[in-house]
Amino acid sequence: MNSKNFALIGAAGYIAPRHFDAIKYTENKLIAALDNNDSVGIIDSYFPNAAFFTETERFDRHIEKVKLDNIKIDYTSICSPNYLHDAHIRMALRWGSNAICEKPLVLNPWNIDALIKLQSETKLTISTILQLRLHESVIKLKEKIDKSPDNKVFDVDLTYITSRGLWYYTSWKGDEKKSGGIATNIGVHFFDMLGFVFGKITKNTIHVHSHDRAAGYLEFKKARVRWFLSINEKLLPKKAIKNKLKTYRSISIEGEEFEFSKGFTELHRESYKQILNGKGFSLKENKQAIDIVYNIRNSRLSPLKNDYHPLAKEKSSDHPFL
Repeated sequence: MNSKNFALIGAAGYIAPRHFDAIKYTENKLIAALDNNDSVGIIDSYFPNAAFFTETERFDRHIEKVKLDNIKIDYTSICSPNYLHDAHIRMALRWGSNAICEKPLVLNPWNIDALIKLQSETKLTISTILQLRLHESVIKLKEKIDKSPDNKVFDVDLTYITSRGLWYYTSWKGDEKKSGGIATNIGVHFFDMLGFVFGKITKNTIHVHSHDRAAGYLEFKKARVRWFLSINEKLLPKKAIKNKLKTYRSISIEGEEFEFSKGFTELHRESYKQILNGKGFSLKENKQAIDIVYNIRNSRLSPLKNDYHPLAKEKSSDHPFL
């Protein structure tokens, strides 16, 4: 396979190093990178000769200049804040570059419809990192669920608590208009995985949605899911605190713990391999998860009746800056 040329937007972000690594691992080249924050020394470990810009205008100008030198940007990796994904995907396509975008692909379902049209017009591809679909344990689980009786519906509990400090509320991640809120920012990949494994969603009930947590109940074709997400470390279970862990991740299926805590480090590499081989996840495959988080963000809360996650009863803490 011939080496491909990459540009990357969002070079100073948390997830960018996984993209640098995946580009290098697949033996491709980073031509230029952009971020308004210049704390990007990590690039030296991967592509020290890549051009770097803190201003979009100068970055865009550089891309146009290298095109005049017959250097084609084959792919643009997008690691920018969630609310900018749509704009940066469009920017990449205007250059004649395919796009590889971190999740969530966009914040609103109708943005996907517009991108499908744009993709068709440009004959370029827009791929998303949905790495949990490539996790070996998730693939085996899907195979198991697919083989179960058609009328079998599994009871599932999802709990994800990942501690975040006060910086979170000052950053774009703490602004719901920019991040999509807790469910979108830390939960969209779990909702995508649940749909991938258990099928089409049929019900979406929201019990809690605040600055530091969200909870609800989902029904898929083959699962009833009680879920809880939070960035508040005070909600970590005792065993996590005892082991000095800042993150707790649990999915139980029919009361049995589903183990998928290992094997995450290679998934961006595998995602890039799949995309470069023409097997990336399509825009349409993103639609269900984006619908789910959009509805979580925009639906009225329901009272705690019938099926709800036990942690949904925990009183939400005050916003630290309100």
